[in-house]
Amino acid sequence: MRSIETPVLIVGGGPTGLTAGLLLARQGLACRVIERRPGPQRAPAAHVINARTFEIWRQAGADMQAILAAAKDPRDAGSVYWVTRLGGEVLGRLPFERQGDEMLAFTPTPLRNLSQHRLEPALGASLANAGGATLSYAQQWESATQDGDGITSRVRDLNAGESYEVRSRYVIAADGAGSPVRRSLGIQPIGADHIQAFIMIHFEANLRGLVRECPGVLYWVSEPSCIGTFVAHDIDREWVFMQMWDPERESIERYDAAHCEAIVRRAIASSDVTLAIRTIAPWMMTSQVVERYRDRRMFLAGDAAHRFPPSGGLGLNTGVQDAHNLVWKIAAVEQGWADPWLLDSYEQERQPIARYNAEQSFRNAARLFEVPEVMGTNAEPPQAQRNFAAMLADSTRRREVQAAIEHQAEHFDMLGLQLGYVYESDTIISDGSAPPAVDNPVRDFVPSSRPGSRLPHGWVEFEGRRVSTLDLIPPERFALLVGPMGSTWIEAATDLGVPLQIVQIGREVDDPSNWWASVAHMESDGALLVRPDQHVAFRSRRAPADAVAVLRYAVHTSTGTTLASKM
Repeated sequence: MRSIETPVLIVGGGPTGLTAGLLLARQGLACRVIERRPGPQRAPAAHVINARTFEIWRQAGADMQAILAAAKDPRDAGSVYWVTRLGGEVLGRLPFERQGDEMLAFTPTPLRNLSQHRLEPALGASLANAGGATLSYAQQWESATQDGDGITSRVRDLNAGESYEVRSRYVIAADGAGSPVRRSLGIQPIGADHIQAFIMIHFEANLRGLVRECPGVLYWVSEPSCIGTFVAHDIDREWVFMQMWDPERESIERYDAAHCEAIVRRAIASSDVTLAIRTIAPWMMTSQVVERYRDRRMFLAGDAAHRFPPSGGLGLNTGVQDAHNLVWKIAAVEQGWADPWLLDSYEQERQPIARYNAEQSFRNAARLFEVPEVMGTNAEPPQAQRNFAAMLADSTRRREVQAAIEHQAEHFDMLGLQLGYVYESDTIISDGSAPPAVDNPVRDFVPSSRPGSRLPHGWVEFEGRRVSTLDLIPPERFALLVGPMGSTWIEAATDLGVPLQIVQIGREVDDPSNWWASVAHMESDGALLVRPDQHVAFRSRRAPADAVAVLRYAVHTSTGTTLASKM
């Protein structure tokens, strides 16, 4: 049997797997990405790409110009609506996240809507240009055996009809919600696995004329005879309609192209629409996080590790964050400057984030039912129709509906959750400080340099260019950011045994907006030790008496070597 060797095998060529491949290439660690599908995603799927995900791809060296060119203009994707039918009366509107230039104070890459089937080819092209990474489609992972030095995976080439072996040091399973790798390891997802079934109807149509006065990305259709949700992946050409489906009462075979076209047409106010059905697929809403993220040298990431309701668009983004957290740790261990104990921190740090995101996504989904409840459309069909007509005729009822819609605002405004997540593990050195006080941790974001936090973004001057402070953090090494009077730290940063980039504010970097003091809240002789994933590992606002000992402890704790010495 043919055999291939690679340091890291990535199973799954979706956004999580492609991101892991890009980051490994930046680390100088070769990898092979295999994907069961014959090519990139074809039908629309996830479409919300939040600021943090773009930041990660920016650091990973992805072609950001190509990726952002494929994203939707915020003028088309900046709102969500509740309507009678698409093109009918608007019952309520909410802004969809924060996508304006005011966000450049918090991130260099604001949230955008970018459909997965347009994203994957761009990420794949970036991976092909990265060097050291191979992406192969129509490759089905079948099984694996682990030993003390690595993993031997059996893979089937679906085009050739032949199996072969891949010998690797690690396997990253980013192979989706049904993850064959996860099942083979006996790792169980915990949580609700059958919340609600839906039919996804993907169709091509130019509906610009219908929504000209109210362009948006989501439209909840409230007319009882055609309740569902339109997702505008491209107003001028590509849409999805989601309708609830009961697999206990209806056969999936009923949902052929003709039936699905009739469903879509009922939900559109105008009969003069040309449309073509392209894809029909059932799916089940779930809310689950796996019991563990690791089995020796095999790691779960993305949908293989967690599945959320789509309400909030957190699934894809959480998977990209998984890859960002994991890859530098694998590379550090392989390159010898971190202890294998560091790999334990992947689950410590990422599992709580996934659980929180799953809970928030479920709350968003449950809260949405408040609107049909107030409308009365959650009743049986004849009564629902009467309730809906009565609501439309009653100004008081309409105000109640508007209030219920406004109560959904958190669902579409989650900056605090997207940028404010904080890691806690044995490798993060707490300074005893409290997190920033916010009224709503989901919506409100206060930049912080507190250990475990993402390094706060700010605009600085580096080598004659205006860059984000996040751009100062290389993906393959730690960065030590020190204040203008922080020479003590620079002198201490010798013989630490880790690759380290030292950046001094006022020397390598000009700080015209005083980011160091006003955003990071650091003193002029303070220091931040930042991990390759742009999260703060250690903070000292002032230089201590023995900077050498303090910095040495910080570096070795954050790479697991101090932990290993205690075992």
